[in-house]
Amino acid sequence: MTVCKDMLTDIFGYDKYTELTSEQQIRGTFCDLAVKIEGKVHYLAEIKSAGTSLNQNHLRQAVNYGAHEGIEWVLLTNAIVWKVYRIKFGQPLDWDEVYCFDMGTISSRSADDLGKLFMLCRESISSDALQEYHRQAQIMNRYVLAEILQSDALVSALRKEMRRLFDLKSTDEELRLLLTTEVIKRETQDGDPAKQAKSAVKKATNALAKKAAKAASPLPVAAE
Repeated sequence: MTVCKDMLTDIFGYDKYTELTSEQQIRGTFCDLAVKIEGKVHYLAEIKSAGTSLNQNHLRQAVNYGAHEGIEWVLLTNAIVWKVYRIKFGQPLDWDEVYCFDMGTISSRSADDLGKLFMLCRESISSDALQEYHRQAQIMNRYVLAEILQSDALVSALRKEMRRLFDLKSTDEELRLLLTTEVIKRETQDGDPAKQAKSAVKKATNALAKKAAKAASPLPVAAE
């Protein structure tokens, strides 16, 4: 606990006495540590000793704390490995591992490593850096890419390119069937992650369509 408090102070820039508290009571017990800025808890931290391997039981305890208080960000650490989670409030309760890093392998020459450290810094509390990183991670994955590759626009572009390069006539249906059975891995098309990707792509497509329709609609004529 002391080591993590020192790290959060010396590396991440929090005030040890006013912004880090181990007296955050939740459901009659106390969580290990809370990062509290101007009266608002931004992170709950479950802290284990340096020799302890972090596991799902540790995570569930931290998530339960956060879910009960409506705090979506949870840290799980043994002072060496740091894992950042975002709670998904729903039935059933779920969570995403946003990212993790190992203090033993962090490099000051790596922009990616420094970015991971910065997102937990006191300085980034007022920004949406962590939220934006999580949003991009939700989009930049194989399930979303697999769904986009099957879209009408991409299949149509592929058909035109096949025609341009090889003077080969094909239909969108033929190419889509080939993509889904021979090119795109089946594991990216089945299960909950694939359903979530399909929903995300559909939502984004509908939003663009509404935006385009609104831009194309004529302006109302003022009554004389």
